[in-house]
Amino acid sequence: MAKHLDFGLDTFGDVMADGEGRPLTQAQALRNVVEQGVLADEVGVDFFAVGEHHRDDYAISAPEVVLAAIAARTQRVRLGSAVTVLSSDDPIRVYQRFATVDAISNGRAEIILGRGSFTESFPLFGFNLDDYETLFTEKLDLFTHLLRENASAEGVNWTGNLRPPLVNQHVYPLPESGTMKTWIGVGGSPESVVRAATYGLPMMLAIIGGGASRFKPYAELYRKAFTQLGTPVQPLGVHSPGYIADTDEAAREEFFPAFKANRDRIGRERGWPPIGREEFEREVTVGSLYLGSPETVARKIARTVRALDLDHFDLKYSAGTLGHAQAMRAIELYGTRVIPRVREILAEEKAEA
Repeated sequence: MAKHLDFGLDTFGDVMADGEGRPLTQAQALRNVVEQGVLADEVGVDFFAVGEHHRDDYAISAPEVVLAAIAARTQRVRLGSAVTVLSSDDPIRVYQRFATVDAISNGRAEIILGRGSFTESFPLFGFNLDDYETLFTEKLDLFTHLLRENASAEGVNWTGNLRPPLVNQHVYPLPESGTMKTWIGVGGSPESVVRAATYGLPMMLAIIGGGASRFKPYAELYRKAFTQLGTPVQPLGVHSPGYIADTDEAAREEFFPAFKANRDRIGRERGWPPIGREEFEREVTVGSLYLGSPETVARKIARTVRALDLDHFDLKYSAGTLGHAQAMRAIELYGTRVIPRVREILAEEKAEA
């Protein structure tokens, strides 16, 4: 039996521009994300995820509220975060909020937990960046206890260093299935890969630069860790940026200005040089940008799926000021043409083999 492969879309609620290049309000950006999630459901996308940020260029700071709005208007698409910054949040409140989305969506909520590549939430909520690793490690441990013990008769029993222990504690609402699918988002350190396997959680690799094949050792390490632990291997997914238009040329010309502005702003904050057209083209050709016509994007996704033996692929389709109409068209093409074509390519290759 062939492995099932899921296809998703991610957005951070980028504050896009209107038809005349003026930035939209964050309120309008949020309303647009809801419309984008509804369209993803209509065109057959399996998973729609929204990221958490606390800055003026990304509108989503409360992912679960956005997901609940999408849940009320959709029927089948699964809904998640990309990622929930667990280090600067309360694991119990994260669990409660997602259990609420799970109820509203009839069991379609999923969570991707991570430390986040931005750090604005730490001073905002009164956390010290010196505790970056400790916060995530302990809060992840508590969250996994919630996932596994909350539906039991005894409830949750947990002890840590950063908060009082839980003794026979139940947290409400309880998901109807008893738990919620939860991933760990990983940027590419061996320690993070092994931790995901140790907790028995699916892993989402964020590949945002360079070719996917260089992450093959992490995929192999993840599966090897399960073998050594003697536990069932969990799904492996990849999150990467991209954009789809009717032709390769149109995709490049529509995407590059917004992508460059977004990338250069983050680069100034982190000491990176501005991105040039040559580097952009290299990422499109051999790197982590899944950009072009439906056929071009489908073939590149298929190569990544083969190289890493994936169970799940997410495309981060929004990029800075790129317009809402262009994003909607990319979502439509992804659902109606890219996803079926990837499945077709993989089936043809399997038959030939």
